[in-house]
Amino acid sequence: MSHKFYGGVHPAEHKEATERKPVVPLEEAPAQVVIPMSMHVGAPCKPIVAVGDEVKVGQKIGEIAGLGAPIHASVSGKVVAVEARPHPGGGKMMSVVIENDFQDTPCETIKHRDNVDALTPQEIIDIVKEAGITGMGGAGFPTHVKLSGAVGKVDAILINGAECEPYITADHRLMLERGEAVLGGVGFIMKALGLKEATIGIEGNKLDAVEHLKSLLPADSGIHIETLKTRYPQGAEKQLIQRITGREVPPGGLPADVGCTVFNVATASAIYDAVTEGKPLTHRNVTLTGGAMARPMNVNAPIGTPIEHLIKMAGGFQTQPQRLLMGGPMMGNPQYDLTAPMMKGTNCILALTDAEAAVQDTEQTCIRCGKCVNACPMHLMPLYMRMYSMKRDWDKVQEYNVMDCMECGSCNYICPARIHLVQTFRMAKFEIRGLQQKAKAKEAAKA
Repeated sequence: MSHKFYGGVHPAEHKEATERKPVVPLEEAPAQVVIPMSMHVGAPCKPIVAVGDEVKVGQKIGEIAGLGAPIHASVSGKVVAVEARPHPGGGKMMSVVIENDFQDTPCETIKHRDNVDALTPQEIIDIVKEAGITGMGGAGFPTHVKLSGAVGKVDAILINGAECEPYITADHRLMLERGEAVLGGVGFIMKALGLKEATIGIEGNKLDAVEHLKSLLPADSGIHIETLKTRYPQGAEKQLIQRITGREVPPGGLPADVGCTVFNVATASAIYDAVTEGKPLTHRNVTLTGGAMARPMNVNAPIGTPIEHLIKMAGGFQTQPQRLLMGGPMMGNPQYDLTAPMMKGTNCILALTDAEAAVQDTEQTCIRCGKCVNACPMHLMPLYMRMYSMKRDWDKVQEYNVMDCMECGSCNYICPARIHLVQTFRMAKFEIRGLQQKAKAKEAAKA
């Protein structure tokens, strides 16, 4: 049965520069990789290597300290620094810097498994944990935690192949070129959760991927491929759930509250590699694109590769970019230090020209047209959230559920006054979290 999700917009796709280009390895591997100890939701990992240590590809170099996922070396070579380095999310983060020996010597723990059919659900979850797999659609939530939390609580597995952001084609190419790995990973997710069916949702602008995956499906796989009408932000898990199942996650709720769990196609592929080949998450597909990029392309690169090296592999800039983003134009993070590295959740480096960025520094006056309300997929009221944010009335901002904002950018895109709504909401959430932490500290001090 076909369902719809509320709100959303239809930005120009701009995928033509890379959607027909196969994923290629880097022409030249980076001389150094800088691997941050925080690439996931949760506490940063603790480095377990020291300067001077020799490491191999897939060797664990960061151990979890609470909620998180372990981190592994993406190249072989010598550890030359364990120190704070620029992080693509802003500021600096403790990182392990490895000087590449260009040998790609694999760790001894990477071994092919012949008995995967005999693995128990818990064994699969343990393998996923040790492989350091996180949500690769951008959220970065530790996959083993999501799997463990879903056991016995969900009846629907959804796989996100929407890739709804403009410009990005990394997942599209993954489905075309490694379809067997994607489907195999979905099978392991189904076994881990004890479910017989799963649905892969793919937007209609990727019909070649839809047909390719369908051609690979055994008749009794229990995996269904559903073609979705192209619409942003369909790749967000709550919107994908509503579109495919008709269930609506309540405000402040989680997918498990409505019996669903969602995984990205790249996460499924990483699970397949971990279970069958013993490979930790050390590489991923990245789209290098935008009008300012000389040679737009899709590459498979080691995690920790500096942004400047990726740009070099794409021929550098053919014109000075007006804006450089890690991610897509709607939700990507601006980058100001090109020595910062790509991470587990990096799917795109986007270099926009002046015309593409279409930046308007001067905001116009809000005319209360209501377009932002109609576009918000979370049923929020951005105009009032902004009004009270500007007044710094944080109690009122919370009444309008600003913490439910997923910063998809639909309101920014549709606003005729070009008001910087998402930036305002990020600031508001930062302020509110700070006040909440102070309140908790005050209560703890009283106790």
